[in-house]
Amino acid sequence: MSQQKYFLHPCPRKTTVLSLVTYPAVKPRTPCLDADFAFLQVEKHCTRLISNSLKADPVSLSLYYESLCPGCRQFLVLMLFPTWLMLNDIMNVTLVPYGNAEERKEATKWHFECQHGEEECLGNMIEACINHLYPGYAFPLIFCMESSSDVTTSLPLCLKLYAPNASLADINACVTGDLGNKLMHRNAELTRALKPHHEYVPWILINGEHSEKLQTQAQESLFNLVCSLYKASIAFFQELFLVLFLHSS
Repeated sequence: MSQQKYFLHPCPRKTTVLSLVTYPAVKPRTPCLDADFAFLQVEKHCTRLISNSLKADPVSLSLYYESLCPGCRQFLVLMLFPTWLMLNDIMNVTLVPYGNAEERKEATKWHFECQHGEEECLGNMIEACINHLYPGYAFPLIFCMESSSDVTTSLPLCLKLYAPNASLADINACVTGDLGNKLMHRNAELTRALKPHHEYVPWILINGEHSEKLQTQAQESLFNLVCSLYKASIAFFQELFLVLFLHSS
């Protein structure tokens, strides 16, 4: 499939995972300090331009993913989060951690089997609880976890970096209690309801629609795709790209 040209490790459905990808031991990335993310200083200019431009409906992106899928992590960390930092006033992001998992009900609880094992189920559950409990901090927290060498154990440090007032105890209670179980079941229902049905993850919807063309465009240059779909004034984009050009030179 065309998306495999960009992602080295997509996660198709109905596959047996023999081993997990080993990520280098690095601290969670802090984009405002990272040299790799130096270009994100244009965010302030983008925000100012957007606030002064003709308002239009934001572009919506829904990401159906798995917490330990290499291709999902790559897209979320290297493409989606940096683009959202620059264009968050004109795009809405919805994260649905579940992917190729399967569920079954026993008594009153749902049990989940994840493509990359129990650790991925835990990561999915943590991120679902973060989305529910702290929607204002959710994306930076999930970015921090997904950019870390160990997704699930990075949560305490990520909370200190991005949401120091959030409660680790409340998140743990959600993960181990009925709320987390219900949230994961809801994500399972959302994933099964996809039309067309997902064939792999990351599975990307733009304004509620999925196509191979949109998937490829989002993975190759999400910034350009969002800008092309946003119905703002031409003057807004002329000034925005001028700012980007000046900061890249």
